[in-house]
Amino acid sequence: MKLKTLLVSATVLAGLSLPAIADDSAANKALVLEALENTLLAGDVDAVDRYFAADIIQHNPMFANGIEAQKGVVGFLAGSGNFNAEYIRVIGDDDIVAVHARYEGFGPKPVIGFDVFRVENGKIAEHWDNLIDEQPLNPSGRSQIDGATEITDHDLTEANKATVEDFLTRVLIKHEQVDFTQYINPTNYLQHNPQVADGLEGFGAFMAEMAQQGISMDYTEIHKVIGEGNFVLTLSEGTLGADATAFYDLFRLEDGLIVEHWDVIGPMPGVDAAHNEAGKF
Repeated sequence: MKLKTLLVSATVLAGLSLPAIADDSAANKALVLEALENTLLAGDVDAVDRYFAADIIQHNPMFANGIEAQKGVVGFLAGSGNFNAEYIRVIGDDDIVAVHARYEGFGPKPVIGFDVFRVENGKIAEHWDNLIDEQPLNPSGRSQIDGATEITDHDLTEANKATVEDFLTRVLIKHEQVDFTQYINPTNYLQHNPQVADGLEGFGAFMAEMAQQGISMDYTEIHKVIGEGNFVLTLSEGTLGADATAFYDLFRLEDGLIVEHWDVIGPMPGVDAAHNEAGKF
């Protein structure tokens, strides 16, 4: 199995030496990457106990809570013989680590996902995720994972988190009429959603097309706002049309404005989900 961690040399390892990054966040990022490499990618069931808490809480509806279920996941992927992961971006926010990744071996198609881990006492104690099949390039020729990876502006983490949360709250929860240029750079906005083109014009055209089809996109609650420097990831729920939906949105900011966006939009687990003890969020 081959580990492709594009960001290790470009961001993670470089970032670990920066004094602006909290020591706990850096250590937790390193722990999560090591855990993923030595368990899921290596297919080593025996290594699971070193990295995962015995009572790990699992929010993926397909897997149960607890260490034995985690060992089952590792064993299943090891048995598939073709599991591979490409970690593109890793964000550390205190005890939370978020990974933006491309996976092969889960099913017939590669999937794009966000995995979020909570670290407690040196082990992974909780996990959330949102996954979608890899899609063709969007109207601007961008993929779901390409784009900037360098983490900068560590001193602006909290300000950037506040900007993103305010944007989502006002625009997608309250549906206020706002000047989008207060939040999004009007001349430099790169879009990685498979259906949306770059720029405010692309975003507006997409929303207008959905309105013509009678489809609305509504956020009802923002569950997490995770940030490191110029990157902010939000975990939200709401509806897309009539369907209950989980929205994971990653934003990159420059000078206080959003300049790039990635997302994974997936259905909320139904009542018949195989394992839904902890809920999606």
